[in-house]
Amino acid sequence: MEIKEEGTSEEGQHFLPTAQANDTGDFQFTSIQKTPDEPQLEFILACKDLVAPVRDRKLNTLVQISVIHPAEQSLTRYSSTEIVEGTRDPLFLTGVTFPSEYPIYEETKIKLTVYDVKDKSHDTVRTSVLPEHKDPPPEVGRSFLGYASFKVGELLKSKEKLLALSLRTSDGGKVVGIIEVSVVKMGEIEDGGADHITTEVQGQKCALVCECTAPESVSGKDNLPFLNAVLKNPVCKLYRFPTSDNKWMRIREQMSESILSFHIPKELISLHIKEDLCRNQEIKELGELSPHWDNLRKNVLSHCDQMVNMYQDILTELSKETGSSFKSSSSKGEKTLEFVPVNLHLQRMHVHSPHLKDALYDVITVGAPAAHFQGFKNGGLRKLLHRFETERRNTGYQFIYYSPENTAKAKEVLSNINQLQPLIATHADLLLNSASQHSPDSLKSSLKMLSEKTELFVHAFKDQLVRSALLALYTARPGGVLKKPPSPKSNTEGSSPQDQPPPMRRQDSIPHHSDYDEEEWDRVWASVGKSLNCIIAMVDRLIEGDVGSEGSGGHSKDGEKDSLPADSITSHPRDISHFQEQNDLKGLLENLHQNIQAKKRKNVEIMWLAATICRKLNGIRFTCCKSAKDRTSMSVTLEQCSILRDEHQLHKDFFIRALDCMRREGCRIENVLKNIKCRKYAFNMLQLMAFPKYYRPPEGTYGKADT
Repeated sequence: MEIKEEGTSEEGQHFLPTAQANDTGDFQFTSIQKTPDEPQLEFILACKDLVAPVRDRKLNTLVQISVIHPAEQSLTRYSSTEIVEGTRDPLFLTGVTFPSEYPIYEETKIKLTVYDVKDKSHDTVRTSVLPEHKDPPPEVGRSFLGYASFKVGELLKSKEKLLALSLRTSDGGKVVGIIEVSVVKMGEIEDGGADHITTEVQGQKCALVCECTAPESVSGKDNLPFLNAVLKNPVCKLYRFPTSDNKWMRIREQMSESILSFHIPKELISLHIKEDLCRNQEIKELGELSPHWDNLRKNVLSHCDQMVNMYQDILTELSKETGSSFKSSSSKGEKTLEFVPVNLHLQRMHVHSPHLKDALYDVITVGAPAAHFQGFKNGGLRKLLHRFETERRNTGYQFIYYSPENTAKAKEVLSNINQLQPLIATHADLLLNSASQHSPDSLKSSLKMLSEKTELFVHAFKDQLVRSALLALYTARPGGVLKKPPSPKSNTEGSSPQDQPPPMRRQDSIPHHSDYDEEEWDRVWASVGKSLNCIIAMVDRLIEGDVGSEGSGGHSKDGEKDSLPADSITSHPRDISHFQEQNDLKGLLENLHQNIQAKKRKNVEIMWLAATICRKLNGIRFTCCKSAKDRTSMSVTLEQCSILRDEHQLHKDFFIRALDCMRREGCRIENVLKNIKCRKYAFNMLQLMAFPKYYRPPEGTYGKADT
C-alpha cells in the first residue's frame, strides 16, 4: 500500500525529487522575501497581437507555465491558464501562484508557452520533466504558437513589477505577439492607475477596467496559528474576475491536507484500547460467578482481547506513515487505513473585491464515511446492526440482553454518575470554605449547587436500569438470593412459615458484598436525602446568624426606585440587524423544509439552502460524496462561484467562465490528480445527461481514466 505525497504527482508542487529540491549543492541562490504563510510569488498573464498560423482563424489560446530550477538542466510543467476563445488579445483569468514552501529563487527561470487549442476534448495537461531547451512534444488538440522566458528576479526588480515579453517561434526568430506578466499581491497597495484591457464576452468586445485598490487585510484571520499548524501540502490557485461595475476582484483558492486526518484516528484507537482494557479489568473484578455466567465472561474477555490486538496492529501501521496526511480514494479499501477519512482537505477561498472587506470561505471536503474494507455485500450498517441484535437474542446472551435503547441509556447513566461524583465533592468543599468565611452569598450559592448536583446524583442511581443491573449481578453469583418478605398469598394456602424451607443463602465467595435487598437500597437514598436536608437547615441557621436585615434592592439612596436609562428602551441598529438576520434565517429554514418535502428528483436546492444556512450560522461546512473527488468538486466550485456572484458582484457574463476556470485549472482538478494520477473527472456522458446543468464539468476534463 502506498500513501502518496501530494507533491509527488501534483502539478508543480514538488517538481524535483526531495533530495534535489532541498540540496542546492555548492550553488548560492537568492531567496524571495515574503510574508510568512503567504505565497512567494503570484502573477497574472495577458497576450496582445497574437499572430494566427492561418489567416482569419480565431485563436483559442492557453498559456503553459513551466519552471527551470537554477541547479538543474530540466524543465518542469507547473500549471496552465484557462482557454480563452475567439480573440488575439486574450486576457487570462487564471493566474500563477507559488506556495510558501515551493523552492523558487530569483535565479529560477519561468518559461511561458502559448498554444492554440483546436479541440478541448483532447486537451489535458500533465506534469512531466523535459530537458531545458527541448520543446514539449506535439499534443493532440493543440498547436504551438510561441514562447517567452524570464528569471524571477527580473520580474521582481522590474518597473511596476511588470514585464512585456516578445513571443517567438521555436527557432527563436519570428515574433508572434506579446505576453505581459504582472505581479499581484493580495493585501498590498499597488502603484498605478487603471489598465484598460479589451476582451470578448460572448462574441462582443467590452473594456474591462482593472483598478488597483488597497484591500482591507484579513491576515489576522487568515494566519491563525492553530489552523496553520494543522494544515500542510497546500495547493494554491489564483484568479481575477470582473465585477458587475467592470472592476477586478482577486481570488486565491487553496486546498490543504490536515495532519488531523491521521492524528485523530490514532488518538481514537488509543482511547478504544484504553476503554477495552478497563472494561476487561472491570469484568474480571466481578468475582466468582455461576458456570453459565463465567463462560459468558470468558467469551467477552476473549472478544475484547481480539479487538485490542486488532487496534494495536492498526495503530502500529498508522505510526509508520510519515510525510503525508492524506488517504487517496484508491486506498479506501485498505484495512490498516479504515479509520482514516477518505480524501479529506480544507478548501479555502480568499476574496479581495474593490468595495467590500476581504472575505474567507472554508469548506471541508471528505469522502462519505463508510466501512469500505468490510465491503457492502452483507448490507449496510443498519442491516448489520439488526443482524447483530437478532443473534444476541437467540444465543446465550439473551440472559443479559439489553436493547440498543437501554444500552445507550446505561452509558448515559454511567457518564452522569462519573461526572457528578467529583462535582459533589468539590461543592461540599466550597460549602465548608464558605461556612468558615461566614459569607452568606457564597453559602447560598454553594448550597444551591450542592443540592442540585446531589439531587441529580440520587436520581441517576435510582434509575430502573441500575436496579436491574444490581439484580442481574446478584442473581449471577453462586447461591445469590433476594431478601423479600413472604407474600400473603402463600400463607393463605395453608402452609405455615415453619413448613417453608429456609431461603438459600449466597455462598461466601464474595464476603465483602451483602445480599441484595431492594428495600435497603431505597433506605440508602432516603438517608442521603435526609442528610442533605440537615445540611440545608444548618446553612440556613448560619445565614440567619450572620446576615442582618438589609434594604431591598433596586432603590437609590434617597429611597426612590432606580429608573431605567432612557436609551435602554431604544432599539439599537445592531439589534435591528440581528432581528432581520433572524427573519432571513427563519425564511431559509422554512424554504429548506418545503424543498425536503417536495417530491422532486435531484433537488439541488436542498444543498444550496443548507450551505447558506450553515454560513449564516457561522457553522462548519462539509461537502462529501463517495470519494470527495468528482461530484464534490462540482458542488464546491459551483458554491464558490455563486458566492462570488451573490456576495461580491461577479459580472453575470463571467459566471460560467469563472466556473470553468476553477474546474479546469483549479484546486479540484489537482485533487483528482492526487487521487488517481490523472486529470479527469470520473464522469461519462450517460451520467452527465442526468446532471443538472451547473453540475457538469467543462469539455475535456472528464471521461474514462486509467487509474
